Amino acid sequence: MCCSLKRNINFARSITKIILMQVAEFDVVVIGSGLAGLSAAYHSSKFGNVAVVTKSQLDTSNSFYAQGGIAAAISDEDSPELHKHDTRVAGRRLCDTDAVDVLVNEGKQRVLELIEMGMEFDKKDGEIVMGLEGGHGKRRVLHADGDATGRAITSFMLKKVQEQPTVKFFENVAAIKLLQNNDCVWGLHAYDFTSNKNIVFKTKSVILASGGVSRLFLRSTNPNTATGDGIAIAYEAGARVADLEFIQFHPSALYMPGKDAFLISEAVRGEGAWLVNEKGERFMKDIHPLAELAPRDVVAYSIFRQIQKSENKNVYLSLRHLDREKVIHRFKNIDLKLKEVGLNIADDLLPIAPAAHYMVGGVRTNLNAETNISGLFVCGEVASTGVMGANRLASNSLLECLVFGKRASENAAKRKKQTCIYEMPDPIRIDKENEALFLQYKNEIATLMSENLGIVRNKKMIEAALIRFSEIANKFADYKNEYNLLKIKNAAIICKLIAQSALIREESRGGHIREDFQKEIPDFKVHIIQQKGKNVTFEKIKK
Repeated sequence: MCCSLKRNINFARSITKIILMQVAEFDVVVIGSGLAGLSAAYHSSKFGNVAVVTKSQLDTSNSFYAQGGIAAAISDEDSPELHKHDTRVAGRRLCDTDAVDVLVNEGKQRVLELIEMGMEFDKKDGEIVMGLEGGHGKRRVLHADGDATGRAITSFMLKKVQEQPTVKFFENVAAIKLLQNNDCVWGLHAYDFTSNKNIVFKTKSVILASGGVSRLFLRSTNPNTATGDGIAIAYEAGARVADLEFIQFHPSALYMPGKDAFLISEAVRGEGAWLVNEKGERFMKDIHPLAELAPRDVVAYSIFRQIQKSENKNVYLSLRHLDREKVIHRFKNIDLKLKEVGLNIADDLLPIAPAAHYMVGGVRTNLNAETNISGLFVCGEVASTGVMGANRLASNSLLECLVFGKRASENAAKRKKQTCIYEMPDPIRIDKENEALFLQYKNEIATLMSENLGIVRNKKMIEAALIRFSEIANKFADYKNEYNLLKIKNAAIICKLIAQSALIREESRGGHIREDFQKEIPDFKVHIIQQKGKNVTFEKIKK
C-alpha cells in the first residue's frame, strides 16, 4: 500500500510538472542570437527544424554592437599564413595552431561566401576598403557602414535566418539548464519572460552561442545580457571550461563619470588617432614599435599605468591632426554618439579609459565545436576553441563566429537522435521580492571583479575575491527554482572560476597581468582546464 501510494505521488508530481511546462521539439536548439548563433542557425536550417532562444531581443548581442570590422586575408597582398602569424603573436604563444589554421583559411572562405550572399562591405572606387587595426601587419579588416560592422553583418544574417521556414525564434526566453541523462543531452529548460511560462525544448543537439561575461564588471562595453549564463549552464552540466583568467579590456572606451562605457572602435586608432596623456603627450611611441596599433593588452595596460601616474581617471584620444571631413564620414555613428554627450570626434580630446570587453576563454571545444558532453556544441565568444590564446587579435571575433558557427551546425546535424530518459525538471519562477537582493549581490560582485580582477592583479587581491565569491556561491548553492537567486549563484560561480584560474597562472601573459609575477613563464604554454567536481588540469597547446 505504501509503495502504491508512493508511486501515485510520484506520478502526480510528474503530471504537475508537465502541466507547468510548455514542451517543444526541434532537431537543433541554438542559444543566442549574435553572429555565432545566427550563423549556426542558418546552416542548421538546412538539416532540420531549429529553435533560436535568446533572453532579450534578437538584435541584442556583442556582435550587434561591434564597431570594429571582420578580419580576413582576402586581398592579393595578404595571405592566411600572415593572418595566422598576427593571430599567434597577439595570442602570446597560447593559441592552438590547428584552430588558428581553421580560422584563417576557412575564415577567408566564409567572408567570400558572405559577399556572394549579398553582404555589402564598404568600398572605394568599386573595391572593398581594407582597414588596419591593432596587431595586424596588413590591411585585412573589412568594415560595413563605417563603424557599424557588427550591426550590419548581424542584421544581414538575421534577415537570412528569418527567411528560413525551418527556424523559429524565441525572444525574451532565458536558458536555465541543459537537460541530460547519463551524459546524454536531450534538451533545454528555459523560462519565457513574456508569458511567465517554463519551456522544455526536446532536441538531439544544443548549440551554445550565448556570448561573454564582461557585464560582470562595473565598467563594460557589453550589453546588459553579457553575464556569462552560457558558461554557468555548461559548467553545471559537466562541460570543461578553459582560459577563464584571460579577460580582454578594450583600451578606448569613452570615460564619462556616471555614464556607461561607450566603445570607440579600434579602427579609430587604425586610421591614425593618437593616445595622449593629460599633458597632451603621446606615450605609446616609447612603449611599443606599433605605438597606438600595438595589441590590445599592451595598449590597455599602458593606459592603466598612465592613469595611475596622474590624478585623472582617463587619458585622451586625439584625431585633431587627421583630415576632419574624412574622420567624420568614416566614423559617423561614433560621432553621433559623442555629440549626445557634447563632444566632437574631430575637434575634441576624447576622454577614454579601458573597460571589460571580451572573454578570451570559455567552454572548451575541439575543432568541430564539440564539447566533452555528447550533444553540446559551442561557438562564438562563449567558446574556447584555442584560437584566441591569451589575447584576441582585433576583429577576429566576428570571423570566429562565422567559421565555428558553421562547423557547429554541420556536426550537430550528424548526431543521431539518442534514446534518453526524459525527466521533466522542476519549474522555475520569478519572485519580484528577490530583485533587490539580486541587485545588491550583482553590484558587490561587479565591484570585486573590477577592483580585484581588473587589468592588473595580485595574489592578495585575487584570494580576497575568491573567498567572497565562494561564500556567495555556497550561500545560494541550493537555490535552483527562483530566477533571481539562480542568477546570483551563477554569477558567483563564474567569478569564482575566473579567480581560481587567475590565481593559478603565476605569470603575466596577454589579458592576464599579475603585478607579483610580471614576466611570462616560457614553458607554461598550457590551457587551465576547470570542470565541476574535478581537480584543475593543464592542457598543452596544440602546435
